[in-house]
Amino acid sequence: MEKAKIQQAIGTFLSWFFLMMAAFFPWPASAVDFRSLPPDKIYFPPLTFDLVEPQRLVLDNGLVIYFLEDHELPLINIRALVKTGTIYDPVGKEGVAELTAAVMRTGGTKSAKSDEVDGFLDFLAAHAAISMSRDSCQINFSIAKNDFGEGLEILSQILMQPAFEPQKYDLAVELKKEDLRRLKDNPQRLAFREFNRLIYQGDPWGRFSTQTSIANIVREDLISFHSRFFRPDNIIFAVSGDVSRVQLIEKFRLSFGAWQKGEKIEPVPMPHLKTAPGVYCLHKDMPQSIIITGQFAPGKNDSTDYFASTLLDFVTGSGGFASKIVGAVRSSRGLAYSAGSYYRARPDFGVLGAYAFTKTVSTMKTMGLIHTVLDEVRRGAVTEEELAWAKRSINNGFIFSFTTPDSILWQQINNEYDRLPADFLVSYCNKISSVNIIDINRMAAKYLDKKNNVVLILGDCGNLDESEDKTTRPVLITLPD
Repeated sequence: MEKAKIQQAIGTFLSWFFLMMAAFFPWPASAVDFRSLPPDKIYFPPLTFDLVEPQRLVLDNGLVIYFLEDHELPLINIRALVKTGTIYDPVGKEGVAELTAAVMRTGGTKSAKSDEVDGFLDFLAAHAAISMSRDSCQINFSIAKNDFGEGLEILSQILMQPAFEPQKYDLAVELKKEDLRRLKDNPQRLAFREFNRLIYQGDPWGRFSTQTSIANIVREDLISFHSRFFRPDNIIFAVSGDVSRVQLIEKFRLSFGAWQKGEKIEPVPMPHLKTAPGVYCLHKDMPQSIIITGQFAPGKNDSTDYFASTLLDFVTGSGGFASKIVGAVRSSRGLAYSAGSYYRARPDFGVLGAYAFTKTVSTMKTMGLIHTVLDEVRRGAVTEEELAWAKRSINNGFIFSFTTPDSILWQQINNEYDRLPADFLVSYCNKISSVNIIDINRMAAKYLDKKNNVVLILGDCGNLDESEDKTTRPVLITLPD
C-alpha cells in the first residue's frame, strides 16, 4: 500500500510540474504546432536508402546461395526460386507444374514416407511450403537454429528425391479438380485468369489447367517434370538467420553437394505481344460486373520505359484515392466499389491496364469513363505535382521493402532470377526520380490507346447497359472445358 501511495504522489507531482512549465513557457508563437497540422503537411526528413549487400556463394555443382547473418532470433529462414513455372506445362496437360509442386511437398521422399516427413517437420516446428506460379517455383522453409542440419537434410530430400506417392498424387489430382469446380465461385480470380487467356492467345502464358487437361495427366508426368527442372544449377537460395558462413557452407555441401547438374533448359519464348483488341464478355449470373482492360507494355529490362511506366500506372490508378481512375470512377461518380490500374512487369515485357468492379446496370458506363480518363492522360493530363507525389510515394514504399534480412535477400534473388543489372536495386530510387513529364507523356501516348486494349467483362452479359459508343458491342466468349 505504501509503495502505491508513493507512486501516486509522484505521478501527481509530475502532472502539476508539466502544467506549470506549460503556463510559464508557452509554445513559441513563431514555431509550427505540428499537432494542428494534417499528416500530409508535416515535414519529415527525406528517407535514405543504403542497401545491405549479402554474400553470394556458389557451390561446386552450380547451386547459388545468397546469405545474410541475423542473430536477433535463433531461427533460420530459407527461400528459393526454381527456374520453371506453369508456362512449361506440356500442351494438353496443363496442371503438371502445379501438381508437381504440390506432391513434392506431400508425397514423401525416397528415404521417408509422407507421414514420416510430416511428423518430422512437426516435431522440429519447421515450416515447409512449395508453390508454383506462371514463371517460377517458390520454396519457403524455416527451422530453429539448433535443428538446422536435420531440417536442411529433409528439405534436400524433398527437392532432390521426392517419391510422389501414388495415393498423395491421387489426392492432389482430386483437390485440383475441386479447385477448378469452385473457380466459378470466385469471380475476381476467374476474371483475371480469363483475361490472361485472352491477352496471351496462342502462347504458353495464356494456357491454364482445365478438367480435360488434368484428366490427361499421369503420375509419370510429374516425375519427368521434376527431373527436368529441379537441379542445382537451376535454383537460387536465400538464407538468413542465426548461422555463420562457415556453418552454412558446411551444411549445404553435406545436404546438396551430391545433387547433379542436368541438361540445358531452353527458355519458353516470350509472348508474340500481338493481341486481338476488343471487348469480350464472359457470362456469369450475378448482379455485378468485373471489368479488366490491358495491353502489352515495357518490361523491367527496358530501363527508362520501365520506370516511366511504373510512375504512369501510379498516377493513373494504382496510387489509391489520389489517382485519376479511382477519383473519377469511385470517388466522384460512385460507379465502382473498387477501381484502379495495374502494371505487371516481367523481365522482357509487361502488361498495363485498368479494372473496376461495378453494378451490372453501370458496366458500360464505367468502362467508358475509364477510357475517358485514359484518353485525358494520353493528352497530357498528368501534372508536375502529380508526378512529384508519385515519385515520393513509390520511393518511400520501395525503401520499406528492405526491412528484414529475409526481405533484402528476397529482393536480391528475384533480381538475379529476372536477369536484371547488378545495380538495379541500388539505382532504383534515383531512376524513379529522374523520370520527367516528357517520359510520362510518351508512355501514355504509346500504351494507353484504348484501340489496343483487350477488355474482358465478367457478368450478366444479357443485361448490360448501353455504351455511349454504339459501335462497342461485347463479343460473347465461353469457358473451356
